[in-house]
Amino acid sequence: MDQLFAPWRIEWVERDDGGVDGCPFCVLPERDDDRDSRIVARSDHAFVILNNYPYNPGHAMVIPDRHDGNYGALDDAELLDHARLKQRTFDAMATAFDPDGINAGLNLGGSAAGGSIDDHLHTHVVPRWSGDTNFMPVISDTKVIVEAVDDTYDHLRDAFASQPGATVTGDDQAVSLSFEDH
Repeated sequence: MDQLFAPWRIEWVERDDGGVDGCPFCVLPERDDDRDSRIVARSDHAFVILNNYPYNPGHAMVIPDRHDGNYGALDDAELLDHARLKQRTFDAMATAFDPDGINAGLNLGGSAAGGSIDDHLHTHVVPRWSGDTNFMPVISDTKVIVEAVDDTYDHLRDAFASQPGATVTGDDQAVSLSFEDH
């Protein structure tokens, strides 16, 4: 039997809360500790959170604050803020990880679209590298993530913090981004 080791995942397995009661995209941003919730950046109407089950290191999601699964329901301010935060996320990923490319996408239309949370809109942003699909996922249906989520958090948060209009208020808080002058 082949064994893969990911010792950093024990923190997730042994966490005290046992999960999230309600929509995680509504509950997690309300908590006091953004680092623990994996929220790396916030804007006026949206936030960026790391995926707990990443396809690749750096897999994040850009999520509007308002709980709605309908992309057409975003008002102009929410739509522009979501788009600008996606741009900033692409820039932060380029700075933090130097990927060869990035996949970005929405799962729209409920469970048929493949998302596990279909009633709160979110855009997946996944950094990609040439050769990141190798024999493991193709032959053995196993994905190897080469970086601990805590390390990914630090790299991406630092990249957001280096952007124009960024405000950092504490080690456990997400970077606040302003789009006023940018």
